[in-house]
Amino acid sequence: MDLQQHSDEDLLVLAREDALAFGVLYRRHVRAVHGYFRRRVFDVEAVFDLTAETFAAALRAVPRYEPGPAPARAWLFGIARNTLSEAVRHGRVQDRARRALAMQPIVLDDADVAMLELLAETPAVEALASLPDEQRAAVKARHVDGDSYAEIAGRLECSQSVARQRVSRGLRAMRTRLEEGR
Repeated sequence: MDLQQHSDEDLLVLAREDALAFGVLYRRHVRAVHGYFRRRVFDVEAVFDLTAETFAAALRAVPRYEPGPAPARAWLFGIARNTLSEAVRHGRVQDRARRALAMQPIVLDDADVAMLELLAETPAVEALASLPDEQRAAVKARHVDGDSYAEIAGRLECSQSVARQRVSRGLRAMRTRLEEGR
């Protein structure tokens, strides 16, 4: 069975019996979750810890996951938001889920941290930063934070169709900038 062809929702249900399904979900979303934290936390090591803790918490929650009207990505980003809230509330990244799964922490040396900071300066990040404020906010909310168009519209105080247009125009402008930079 090719797990790549399954939806995120199907992968979470399959992950109850097949760890490989969770691995596919992880590979699909690890960059987005990492990006979510990277834009909110300025300590590279904390970003990796938060990302790892989010996926560890998600893996522990798989047996309780029930597909619903919200996409599985929203469920995952809900866990990420909760993980960040806990870290802010306690002043440090909690590692309960990682410890419960007996996962070893990732230890980064100075060279690793320097490389990760360089990787954060990608052309896509620069292209996103070059967008007008309204488009940047809409694209970030949709493709980094995983928000629905209804959530974006509410936050940006516009209709859902305007939110969709801002995302679409922003992505088109980013694509153009990236293609020009080749």
